[in-house]
Amino acid sequence: MTLRTLIVDDEPLARKGLMLRLQAYDDINVVAQCSNGNEAIEAVRAYQIDLMFLDIQMPGLNGFQVIEEINNQGLKLPTVVFATAFDQYAIKAFEVHALDYIMKPADEERLDQTIQKIRSYFNSNTDADHKAKLVRLVSDVTGNDCQQILAELSNNQPVSMSSYSDVLAIKDAGEVSRVAVKDIIWIDAAGDYMCVHTCNAAHNGMDNPQENTHILRKTMKQLEEHLDPKLFIRNHRSTIVNKEYIQKFCSQVNGEYFLVLKNGKELKVSRSYKEKVKQAINS
Repeated sequence: MTLRTLIVDDEPLARKGLMLRLQAYDDINVVAQCSNGNEAIEAVRAYQIDLMFLDIQMPGLNGFQVIEEINNQGLKLPTVVFATAFDQYAIKAFEVHALDYIMKPADEERLDQTIQKIRSYFNSNTDADHKAKLVRLVSDVTGNDCQQILAELSNNQPVSMSSYSDVLAIKDAGEVSRVAVKDIIWIDAAGDYMCVHTCNAAHNGMDNPQENTHILRKTMKQLEEHLDPKLFIRNHRSTIVNKEYIQKFCSQVNGEYFLVLKNGKELKVSRSYKEKVKQAINS
């Protein structure tokens, strides 16, 4: 059986590397390569894909949203192998639902194990079970602690969900930085990008946070959905701040308000967010 295969990854080198390695397998026929989620959905529609190597973290639609859209549009959902830059610990929860995963860049030995698993899978009758688990993953996946997810799944319990992540994965120049959410000091919008200002609190201490800046391709609304509102305060249309790094809330003679952070940075508080900021600081 020859499997009509799709590679979906926004990084050209990652697509090329996986394509070259898959050429060693006669039963894997790569019929298309896609650089984003929308292209992937159209390819699934056009080519009757059997197998999809799918990147998780992509601009626009991420891997989970691609699966969700395929399902929502009533298309045949291919068998999915995640291709990811997330570390092995983080991806364990996904392994429960997906057929398999490979770390980027693809390792030949690990890829060969995946291909053997794919062959066994297509020779079995577990397709419906796999697809049901994959659809469940789309609704379940969050920033929950992976150990908790694995424990619940192993006991056949429904996964208790939290919508807030402990880690923010940020792509930059082909690399992925895993930023601890607790280390984010503040975030500001810069056009279509977010500037995420962070520190290593364990190294510098809360009272003397030294900044690093990461550039993230998300909207403010998308980013807010991943941040716990008990910890992060929206103080302006284009700014969010971590409550733990606020030194004081000040007013000026002209009626304007601003926050002073523990590193001395001053952030303006717009009038529309003033009361919410006051309540958050006092809670």
